[in-house]
Order: sequence, then structure tokens, then C-alpha cells
Amino acid sequence: MDRFLAFDAEHPYVYRALERLTADRLATGATRVGLKALFEDLRWQLPAGVRGLNNNFTALYARKLIEDHPHWASAFELRRRRTP
Repeated sequence: MDRFLAFDAEHPYVYRALERLTADRLATGATRVGLKALFEDLRWQLPAGVRGLNNNFTALYARKLIEDHPHWASAFELRRRRTP
């Protein structure tokens, strides 16, 4: 969790990009959004020097998106976290 919080604080544009990508997908009629797919899209959009977009962060970003945009909750499938 500490690594995620540090990454998120250091790279706030990643979260903003995930918000934009989620909104775009939902606007086109999608009813479900997969964070791993958004991460892959984002990897193609980010400058080559950006590192650290860790797949382990997808669940945490999904939870953050739902916290900030509760109306998106049905678009994401969440599972119980194994670690706090």
C-alpha cells in the first residue's frame, strides 16, 4: 500500500488519465471497465521514461476511482483484498 501511495503522489497524472479513460469507455456505452485493460492503454500513452506502472496497483486504483466516483461502482468488479 505504501508503494502505491508513493507512486500515486509522485504521478498524479496517472490517476487523472485513468479517470479520463474510464469516463470515455462508459460514454461509449460500456457497462464494465477493466483496470488492467486501462493500464495497457495507458502504457502506450505515457512517455517511454515513465516507469512503475505496476499491475499490483490496478485494484487500488479501481477502489480509488469508485471512492471518487461512486456512480461508477457497477462498472468495476471488486474482490476482497488479501492484504490491507
